Amino acid sequence: MAHQLEVDSVHLQFGEREILTNVYLKCETGRITGLLGRNGTGKSSLMNIIFGSLVPGDKSVRFDGKSVPKAYQHHELLSYLPQYNFIPAHLTLTRVFSDFSLDFAPFEKCFPEFKQQHSSKIRQLSGGQRRLVETYILIKSKSEFVMLDEPFCHLSPLMIIAVKELIKEEQPNKGFLITDHMYHEVVELANDLYVLAEEQVYLVDGIEDLERLGYARLNH
Repeated sequence: MAHQLEVDSVHLQFGEREILTNVYLKCETGRITGLLGRNGTGKSSLMNIIFGSLVPGDKSVRFDGKSVPKAYQHHELLSYLPQYNFIPAHLTLTRVFSDFSLDFAPFEKCFPEFKQQHSSKIRQLSGGQRRLVETYILIKSKSEFVMLDEPFCHLSPLMIIAVKELIKEEQPNKGFLITDHMYHEVVELANDLYVLAEEQVYLVDGIEDLERLGYARLNH
């Protein structure tokens, strides 16, 4: 049975500036939903609104039709990768994987550069390695839905390929909402694609829509 995450009636304003107006977005388990938009259009704000860490003027966030205003309190429903690092730097990889009830061995097998690094502390990792660890544990989390904000940031091309494969592996069991400035990666992954422009979210149907909304010229 597929599950649904819906957000609608979102209105967000910072001072005199309207950021989001009457926004609607839907994500379903078994599908990857992409969210594109230029810098400053409110993509991260929308994710924080869904997560419940940002309270706008109006919003409705529902899981299978049930209102959940503070989704961050329900890890079984939703996990969220923010743009910033969220794992404390003093923790070891062993502790991090234990806290998320994950086995380190499959991660080490997928990313051999971490071999014998289970006792390393997060602060000892490079920026790309740290981002990879945070992205991996949320992709593998037990949540029905996973939101990923800039998951490919600082990752090497090989890491990006591996992360995309991990997302596809988990897709049958989860719903993903992904945004990243590397929009080609998002377009390639997404079953459903939204563009945030002029305070609104638009469900797009192809390259022509992306160009019409002024987001990108993918043919050029």
